Amino acid sequence: MFGLERMRALHAVATQGSVAAAAASLHVTPSGVSQQLAKLEKEAGQPLLEARGRGVRLTKAGAVLAGHAERILAQVAEAKTDLELLREDVAGPLRIGAIPTTVHAVLPPTLATLAAQHPRLEVTLHEGEAEQTMPRVLAGDLDVAVLESWADRPTVLPPSTTRIELFNDVADLALPAGHRLAHRKTVDLSEVDDVPWIGWTAGSGCYDWLVQVLRKQRLEPRISCTVGGYPTQLALVAGNVGAALVPRLARERLPDGVRILTTRPALTRTIYAICRAGEEDSGAVRACLDALREASARFGSALRPAS
Repeated sequence: MFGLERMRALHAVATQGSVAAAAASLHVTPSGVSQQLAKLEKEAGQPLLEARGRGVRLTKAGAVLAGHAERILAQVAEAKTDLELLREDVAGPLRIGAIPTTVHAVLPPTLATLAAQHPRLEVTLHEGEAEQTMPRVLAGDLDVAVLESWADRPTVLPPSTTRIELFNDVADLALPAGHRLAHRKTVDLSEVDDVPWIGWTAGSGCYDWLVQVLRKQRLEPRISCTVGGYPTQLALVAGNVGAALVPRLARERLPDGVRILTTRPALTRTIYAICRAGEEDSGAVRACLDALREASARFGSALRPAS
């Protein structure tokens, strides 16, 4: 009862004012519209149109049914849009994990792009280190993870993941302004043997990386403070508590009392996005990776000069 094409014909007559104009808007013949309306009147059991000069007008029953037709056609159009989005898979949940230094720098523009381009995505963001987010990607609890891999301590990725390189970063040495080496621009790490170190929480990948870097320089990894967050580490350096190795991506504002020096050897890392193998071309994941690439485009291997 009330076939969709018949309802479309009635709606066209209601909005266009005549059968001929309705036919033109639907790209069919006037006789085709008349046939659809005749069938609709038979289904409705009462007249829907009446002659008015050279045109027609809706009867009371026709006006009521035309109102329903408008709402039905709008719902059909919305259903088609939803199905198109599902076909592209750019709808529904998208779960992202990311290391802290990218959460503040890369993820805000990424999420803004996703919200603007794919408003039906339901995005959630979870902060965490690679050792936390990578297992969640493998388990299917996260769709995409943004993580780091240091040149001297690479992150091993399972073969069941796909890796997308985003950009490179460098860690510099942060020293208290009164330290004997603070006037330098570049320093051999092996020279920094007279201050304690500030690192991430013990047991984290960042903590293990710092220990490895120091031992490679034959330095005793005397770590006096373990805190999450590079701004806090820099605040401790400013307080003359110790030294820290801080990625350039993590430095927004340098506190007074801190000096930044480049190091020999250079300490470099690569920022990657990973997903489960085979999912990089699915709609939501592809949209996320594209947005991450766009947000990462302004970051280079040097990011910004040491200061």
